[in-house]
Amino acid sequence: MPSPLIEFLNVSIARGGKRGLESINLAIASGEHVVILGPNGSGKSTLIKAITRELYPLQTNGPASVRILGREMWNVFELRPHLGIVTNDLMQLCTRSYSTREIVLSGFFSSVGIWPNHVVTRAMEKKADEVIELLEITGLAARNVDELSSGEARRVLIARALVHAPEALVLDEPTASLDFRAVRELREILRKVAAAGTSMILVTHHLEDIIPEIQRVVILKEGRIVRDGVKKDVLTSEELSRLFDLPAEVLERGGYFHLV
Repeated sequence: MPSPLIEFLNVSIARGGKRGLESINLAIASGEHVVILGPNGSGKSTLIKAITRELYPLQTNGPASVRILGREMWNVFELRPHLGIVTNDLMQLCTRSYSTREIVLSGFFSSVGIWPNHVVTRAMEKKADEVIELLEITGLAARNVDELSSGEARRVLIARALVHAPEALVLDEPTASLDFRAVRELREILRKVAAAGTSMILVTHHLEDIIPEIQRVVILKEGRIVRDGVKKDVLTSEELSRLFDLPAEVLERGGYFHLV
């Protein structure tokens, strides 16, 4: 049996003197689409930083590890081609006076923009054009990212994450700061990406961000996994009321779930 794409084994992580994660056990298979759902402060960002090797597990109650493709030890630069990361921190870093095409190509080098020592091959250019077309931003290729709307810039960042054909796309609160139209357009783009076969790990506190292609829901609260299962079984009024500590009713419409 192949190793999971991502595997957390007894992972606890401290941030600022508090436990951001507590005894997490989680395995995500290659090709699987998963949402990590939880309120603010539940540990979602800590989990992302554990995946990207910005934070490491505490060795408390026995061995603890985060494994990517079966390996615990990674050089960060070797790991980056395997995971396409899209976070709000990276969004701010990439919103500069580089063209859309330069930012997308820079995904091959884990940089922001193309530097003098970078050698861009014809194969790289072809792949960049392919993902630019997939993300429906061909008309933006020559425009600088700092001139784009938030929704357009988010698509550019997703294209940058996909350009090296990673095993998984990891999205942290992808609709943050987007208006209604941009949110709607981005969700349609994410559906195209999921249908193309890239594994998707979506981290959010917005129920409406969960596209129909995602069928597994992991609920995180106060640093612990409290539910992990099939979407229709987990996204219930009772479960979401407990998660957000308020009376909530869940409705499904058009493949999306909504809190009312």
